[in-house]
Amino acid sequence: MQYQDRRLTCAVCRAEFVFSAGEQRFYAEKGFTHEPRRCKNCKSKRGPADASDRQSQARAVTTTVCSQCGKETTLPFRPTQGRPVYCLQCYQQRRTTAAGA
Repeated sequence: MQYQDRRLTCAVCRAEFVFSAGEQRFYAEKGFTHEPRRCKNCKSKRGPADASDRQSQARAVTTTVCSQCGKETTLPFRPTQGRPVYCLQCYQQRRTTAAGA
């Protein structure tokens, strides 16, 4: 299919922007069915749009003590009170033991 540059209007700022032939080809290869609605400037102001960008944002890290060995460990979540928390080594050991039983 032959693609040609097209001029579109941004849904946010109403400015015209070019939807290039290369971008159209990329959209077709990825199976995207809708045209872009925002210009690059408005898209960048909107913030991270995909999962890889969200993962790069800082996570809350909690420092606690392993319930099995007593070693200090960090967790990428806040543990629930009253539930045991394990360091990576103890957690993996418990998983392999549970899988073998």
